[in-house]
Amino acid sequence: MPFSDEALTRLRADAADIIGRYPRARSALLPLLHLVQSEEGYVSEDGMKFCAELLGCTQTEVAGVASFYTMYKDSPAGEYQVGVCTNTLCAIMGGDQIYAALTEHLGVDPHGDEHHAFVSADGKVGLERVECNAACDYAPVIMVNWEFFDNMTPDSARELVDDLRAGRKVTPPRGPGRLCTWKEASRILAGFGDGQAADGPSAGPASLVGLELAKANGWTAPAAGAK
Repeated sequence: MPFSDEALTRLRADAADIIGRYPRARSALLPLLHLVQSEEGYVSEDGMKFCAELLGCTQTEVAGVASFYTMYKDSPAGEYQVGVCTNTLCAIMGGDQIYAALTEHLGVDPHGDEHHAFVSADGKVGLERVECNAACDYAPVIMVNWEFFDNMTPDSARELVDDLRAGRKVTPPRGPGRLCTWKEASRILAGFGDGQAADGPSAGPASLVGLELAKANGWTAPAAGAK
């Protein structure tokens, strides 16, 4: 449905802020798509029309971008969008079993494309497969609204989504103290922070093993220009 007058006023103010950060207005398309997604939970036809009108391009051009990047959804996502990594290492470590367990537990369609959100009946949890999250040292990993949950199992994954659906506090092991919603995450990606950027550790122990080994053995990088 079309944006309300109140929503349009708010979106136009935020969009002006975003566009003003770029030397060319059309460079603002990606954050603008996140902005409209933060309003509805996905990029709707009205959202694409809004972006096109502001940037002086066609709705088809906007749709071409929105349909290319998998972070933009073409149907309403869950309040908490759960992405299960099933790329090589996570798959070997149990990612496929986790995804299968969650599709059965949530009663959602296990098939489909990455732009479409398969959402539990209560609208709380959306489920999707995701490509490598660059957290292989904690495989298998799940992301909830782009925050990491490490070393998962089918049982811990089911417990996680049950906690999300019940409204219990869920805290990422390597992230902020409060897990944001999908719409809030989209607004952050549009460029409006929530004050939690510096929360949580910058790296976990598994990520630092190589550094610790280097320190223990006195290993150093070659000097500049060394052969």
